[in-house]
Amino acid sequence: MRDNERVTSAIREPETPAATTPPRLIATDLDGTLLRDDKSVSPRTVAALAAAEEAGIEVFFVTGRPARWMDVVSDHVHGHGLAICGNGAAVVDLHGGPGAHRFVKVRELPRNNALEAVGLLRDAAPGTVYAVEQTYGFYQEPAYPKLHMEVPDDLAPAEDLLADGSPSTAEPVLKILAFHPEMEPDAFLTLARLAVGERATVTRSSPSALLEISGPDVSKASTLALCCAERGISHEEVVAFGDMPNDVEMLTWAGRSYAMGNAHPDVLAAASGHTVANNDDGVAVVIERLLNGRI
Repeated sequence: MRDNERVTSAIREPETPAATTPPRLIATDLDGTLLRDDKSVSPRTVAALAAAEEAGIEVFFVTGRPARWMDVVSDHVHGHGLAICGNGAAVVDLHGGPGAHRFVKVRELPRNNALEAVGLLRDAAPGTVYAVEQTYGFYQEPAYPKLHMEVPDDLAPAEDLLADGSPSTAEPVLKILAFHPEMEPDAFLTLARLAVGERATVTRSSPSALLEISGPDVSKASTLALCCAERGISHEEVVAFGDMPNDVEMLTWAGRSYAMGNAHPDVLAAASGHTVANNDDGVAVVIERLLNGRI
């Protein structure tokens, strides 16, 4: 997930890592990466994705978005139709189309871990407010801002939302969203990781001080690795794209990876190659070069 704001900007031909193993899978983030800032998928990108699938290269959308926000790419899935959502918390089958997504795999955040993380972060960063993301439900504290135009299923303190017997207990928790109205985003991320420790995975994909807290060892990279193992695909056969800190592990894991021209500095440092910005179709540019044998 990501607001319509760029971190940096660059317009240049992609800087590419040396080709090694032929790719069998493309893994791409959505917001700030595959999608333009207006949340559209450009015709050039649609054509590039279709060409990759036709060439026998599987495409996985790997995003922080929940399943209910995947309509933007539901018309562009091919083959397996799977997407990794919630920063690795769920694998979703998009073949059903808008409103009919099927959860194939769920890697939940245990409620005890979530409660501990909420308490520790409240102590470390007073003023933090929370929302709870589940497979279908969305719950939030009254002070949580309307960042995503969500209509919450309930309003209550996070401790009550996560307690046994609450309306939310019927579904697994995918992640906790933690927002701070004053802290600098990267400072908030560093503080939260220190406070929460190994109880959960903490990352961010928004330019605001909004953190995403998932289950221990749950990330885009770890879930992508599981999906690849099921297909007999090694990390050397994966090409990945991303722009924000929640993409770093995936870009490091993949055999070849590309940071967008608008990427966060940590992403630029983690990726083995760089491409142009999302508004300049940076993913499509690399796929075209890949299919033409130029990289």
